[in-house]
Amino acid sequence: MQKPLVSILIPFKNTGAYLKPCLTSIINQSYSNWELLIIDDGSTDDSFDIVNSFALKDARIQLYKNIGNGIIDALQLAFSKSSGELITRMDSDDIMLPNKIKVLAHNLITHGTQHVAVGLVNYFAEDGIKDGYKSYEVWLNGLTEKGINFSEIYKECVIPSPCWMVYRSDFIACDAFDPNLYPEDYDLAFRFYKHGFKCIPCNEVLHNWRDYNTRTSRTHIHYAENHFIDIKLKYFLELDYNPEKTLVIWGAGKKGKTIAKKLIKKKIPFEWICDNPNKIGRDIYGVILKPFNYLAETGHAQSIITVANKTEQKDILEYMKGLNLKPIEDYVFFC
Repeated sequence: MQKPLVSILIPFKNTGAYLKPCLTSIINQSYSNWELLIIDDGSTDDSFDIVNSFALKDARIQLYKNIGNGIIDALQLAFSKSSGELITRMDSDDIMLPNKIKVLAHNLITHGTQHVAVGLVNYFAEDGIKDGYKSYEVWLNGLTEKGINFSEIYKECVIPSPCWMVYRSDFIACDAFDPNLYPEDYDLAFRFYKHGFKCIPCNEVLHNWRDYNTRTSRTHIHYAENHFIDIKLKYFLELDYNPEKTLVIWGAGKKGKTIAKKLIKKKIPFEWICDNPNKIGRDIYGVILKPFNYLAETGHAQSIITVANKTEQKDILEYMKGLNLKPIEDYVFFC
C-alpha cells in the first residue's frame, strides 16, 4: 500500500552556505514519498541557484519565489502549492537525520488525527552551542520524551519549529500560518494547543538544529522578547485566564513590569507579589507589591510567574505544589 505523501515546507533567504547539506539530508530520507515546497524569500546570494540545481535533478522538489514578503507569506505560499496528506516544516539551514520523516509519519499515522508528531532535536554550531540554547534543547527534549509539551507552553515555544508533523486536515482546521502573527512557530504551537491536539512522545533525535550569529531567530525584530510576551499574553487571556480568580503577577523585574503595563492597558485587574524585600510595599503603576505569602492568603488566585532564575523557579514550583495548586489552572510560568 502506498505510504501517505508528506509535504515539506521550507522558506529560505540567503542561506546558500547551508542549503546543500540541508537538501541532501532530505533527498537521503529513508521515507521517499515526499514533496518539497521550497520558497525563496528574496535571496540576494546564490541560494536560488543552489536550490534550482537540486530541483532540476529531483521532480519532488518544487521551487517558487515568494509573492509576498517574509517567512509567513512564504509558508502560506508553500502550503498552497502542497498536496500531501501529512504536513511538516523544515529550516533551510538545518539537517534531517535519515529516519526523521519515517519516524514522524509512522508515529502520526499510528495515533491518527488531532495529534502532533515531534522528535528530539540536537543543536550544533561551528563555534559551539551557547548555554541558553543548550538549556532550551534539554528542556524541550525532556517535554518531547514524555509528550507533555503543552504543559509548559507559556515558558517558551514547546514545539520545535523544524521538527513536527500533522495531518493536513488538522493543519487547515487550526488556520496554521494564516494570521500575520510573529513569532510564527510559537503561534503555531499555541494553535495546536488551542485545538486540543496531543503531542506524541518520542525518544529519538531526528533533527540537527543549526545555530549561528546571523540566524533569523537571533537577528529579526519579529523574534525579539516583546513579541514573545505579546503572544503569550494573547493566548493566556484567550484560552486559560479565569476572570473568577484573582490574577497575580509574581516578580517585579523587567518582564513583570512589561506584563503589568499591558494588563493595565487592557483594564484587567491584578495583584502583584515578589520576594524582594526592597520592593515589597512599593507602589508600581498604581499597584502595591505584596509578599509572596499573599498567594496562600487569597486562596483563589491564578498566577503569571515572571521570575527567570532557574533555582528560584524550582522553589516557586515547590511552593505551588505545597499549596496544592495546579499548572495552567492556577499558575503559568512566563519564562
